[in-house]
Amino acid sequence: MSRDIDPRDSDRDRADLARGGRSGAGERDAAPEPSPDPLTRDLDLPRGTTRERVRRRAWEGDLRGSEVHVLATTGAFRVVPMEELRRPDDRAHAHRKDVERLRGEGLVQTMPYVAGKERTTLVTLTERGRQVLELSRRDAGRQQFYAGIAKPRELAHDVRVHRAYRDATRQLGERGVRVRRVVLEQELKREYQAFLQAPNRGRRDGGGRPQRGREEVARWAREHQLPMVDDHVQFPDLRLECERPDGEREVHDVEVMTPHYRGAHAAAKVSAGFHRYSAVGARLTGSSGGARSGRGRTGGLAEEMLS
Repeated sequence: MSRDIDPRDSDRDRADLARGGRSGAGERDAAPEPSPDPLTRDLDLPRGTTRERVRRRAWEGDLRGSEVHVLATTGAFRVVPMEELRRPDDRAHAHRKDVERLRGEGLVQTMPYVAGKERTTLVTLTERGRQVLELSRRDAGRQQFYAGIAKPRELAHDVRVHRAYRDATRQLGERGVRVRRVVLEQELKREYQAFLQAPNRGRRDGGGRPQRGREEVARWAREHQLPMVDDHVQFPDLRLECERPDGEREVHDVEVMTPHYRGAHAAAKVSAGFHRYSAVGARLTGSSGGARSGRGRTGGLAEEMLS
């Protein structure tokens, strides 16, 4: 059984698989109405309570909307505690039955886990489950999905990201702000690394070292609405791409602060001005970002981390 261990490393993920249609590779039905759920809105998959036949290359089976919700949520956040997969209108334990069925289909896998003092079950996608989602994205779909656990050392941190997302979306919803897309830290870092290495493409004498100056890096950070602290680009655990009631777009950057955050790393995250969610055991408490939102708290670092 896994237990809490942290800190953080950068992550690289596999490239996207080819996309397919609702009835199978190369075939498409008429696109259904967009889903209000940002994680499933661009998926050509069932949304109702009745199961529908889905064919995706090597996998064929029946899915209903609640099972698609489990797949998309798990894939978007890589790892999610079982109980957090329950939707407000779901019957008791219905999400557990969905997970068990999806596991039987080879689309998800589960593992026991202890978060703080709470025992839970973690859910992740299998490669087959990820492929079903990737092959179901419409051409305009940009939501990324992941399979398996990236780095076991980071699990204590990563299992808390989805809960921070739920809290953030609730607060945004109170202002009438809709989340359009979820972006994890590794996606932003992957894009940054591609930017750093672009001048080396096709060169034999590059040596693999980034060929970007400070001003170029600073310009990239500004264009991507990311802060720099001590000449280093800071990346949030989670970026929510949102739409305000007036139609304008904004980003809401979230950092989950665990007790493992220490020293310069913790100070940099506070200085970055992200919306911080402090995790104590399995409990999360929120605090607004400072530098970017102009609404930071004035307490010390310990208060920011463990409030």
